[in-house]
Amino acid sequence: MIKNYPLCGIIPPLVTPLKDNETLDVESLERLIEHLIAGGVHGLFILGTTGEEQSLSYGVRQQMIRESARINHGRLPLLVCVTDTSIVESIRLARVAADCGADGVVSAPPYYFATGQPELAQFYEELVPQLPLPVFLYNMPSHVKVSFAPDTVRRIAQNPQVIGFKDSSANAVYFQSVMYKMKERPDFAMLVGPEEMTGESVLMGAHGGINGGANMFPELYVSMYDAARNHDIERVFLLQKYIMQISTSIYTVGKHGSSYLKGLKCALSLLGVINDDFVASPFYKFEEPEREKIRQALASLPIKEGKLCI
Repeated sequence: MIKNYPLCGIIPPLVTPLKDNETLDVESLERLIEHLIAGGVHGLFILGTTGEEQSLSYGVRQQMIRESARINHGRLPLLVCVTDTSIVESIRLARVAADCGADGVVSAPPYYFATGQPELAQFYEELVPQLPLPVFLYNMPSHVKVSFAPDTVRRIAQNPQVIGFKDSSANAVYFQSVMYKMKERPDFAMLVGPEEMTGESVLMGAHGGINGGANMFPELYVSMYDAARNHDIERVFLLQKYIMQISTSIYTVGKHGSSYLKGLKCALSLLGVINDDFVASPFYKFEEPEREKIRQALASLPIKEGKLCI
């Protein structure tokens, strides 16, 4: 249960540890969740873009929900992404999440058929009342081809069941525009996806970040959130250097859009957080030359006993 509104802090989008396309690595998932909780994060977000939801079977998605809820055991708010092309499947997955004790669901617009803004609003006005949990809207225009207009967010959020917004557009002006539109909802969480923007976004009033790098180094991103919230500008600048070093090294090995995910999973395997960096089809994990580059990128960071010394 989310005890305080708005939900604030660092809520990592968990990778989904896999043995193959149909087998969840539960041992690695346990280690990952304990690693994140020990690192001081404020919540857990599963089956998002970093969690490869759209590449996973419904069976694996449901198992990921059940196992994450079991391991977490109510220690942190648990958010579950239920994005799908089918409204029926979104509702079904949300019911599984509710039955397992999750605290909220996250929904990006249905993809493949691009909706206009009136259609998008109507879709959520139909979907939200059928969901058994509070809802966070998820703006991911690079993958779903549609962006929530700020006025559309405000219209959808007239339903108090809609309690937050995660933006992965990497557009700071857009993010500020949505935040301005929602200024009359103090309980409404504004969360930023790209970790490179978390510090500045929190300084400008955002409530936190859903940052993939926190899978590796949760203390770094929690420290950035704390520094920005306390307006400790000197520390924000210091921590931003580490965040950008990670972004420009670990996430840029390879030539394709999948480099972020491959680099993150590879780094987690090298750090011993997960057993294997298997990536669900249609992608494939790095071969040894790329793996060596990730190894070198990690070696350039001040890591001691698996933690970043900051």
